[in-house]
Amino acid sequence: MERSKLYIVSGLGADFKVLQHLRFPDHLEIVFLDWLIPEEDESFDSYVQRMAARVDVSEPFYLLGYSFGGILVQEINRLKPAKRVVILGSIKSSDEKSRLIRFGKLSRIPQNLPRRFYNGGTIKLYSYFRKLFDRKNPRILQYFTVRDAYYLKWCVAKIVEWQAPENPDVVQILGDKDIVFPLKNSKPDYVIRGGTHLFPATRHKEVSQILAKIFAEKSSFSEENEQKHK
Repeated sequence: MERSKLYIVSGLGADFKVLQHLRFPDHLEIVFLDWLIPEEDESFDSYVQRMAARVDVSEPFYLLGYSFGGILVQEINRLKPAKRVVILGSIKSSDEKSRLIRFGKLSRIPQNLPRRFYNGGTIKLYSYFRKLFDRKNPRILQYFTVRDAYYLKWCVAKIVEWQAPENPDVVQILGDKDIVFPLKNSKPDYVIRGGTHLFPATRHKEVSQILAKIFAEKSSFSEENEQKHK
């Protein structure tokens, strides 16, 4: 059986570990797109182009993104359309942003914070607060390994600034306990009950079953919509 590539982008500062327990159909060849460090004052469009450069369009492919990676794969899809785009713990449009993110845009606090705010010590503090949101992952810091201060500040600013209409063809999976991207702001195709923002790690078996349906070769997107989990 011929295999198709599935390009995956993880969350802000996260590597593949947060997604390592997910299982995909055998007909998919998994390719992780590691985060690049943004160039000084690089635009989001330029960054997306550099990330997309590693996507081979000579054959059909799929895209999957987690958290900020979900935003990024949607932008890559605008440059290099995929057979299907799936986002985990992410948003389909800027209309789905939380109040906190909207406040960040209005106040410009993320952009104006000094770079030192995003250094390693702050990441540890961030880790502590994330424990409050997901106690099942006391070693949460192990998932967040990209700790370059400029990269982190740049990414937070781009999340806050991101503006895009909804693409109805994007398949969205959200946890109903997600604080980063609250369920109430979205109408996802699939809901992980009891899932926090880290549901790809904590509920990987359930997510893997959903992904098996989404990427089933013989299933059309319309058929999946009829069977989607609300």
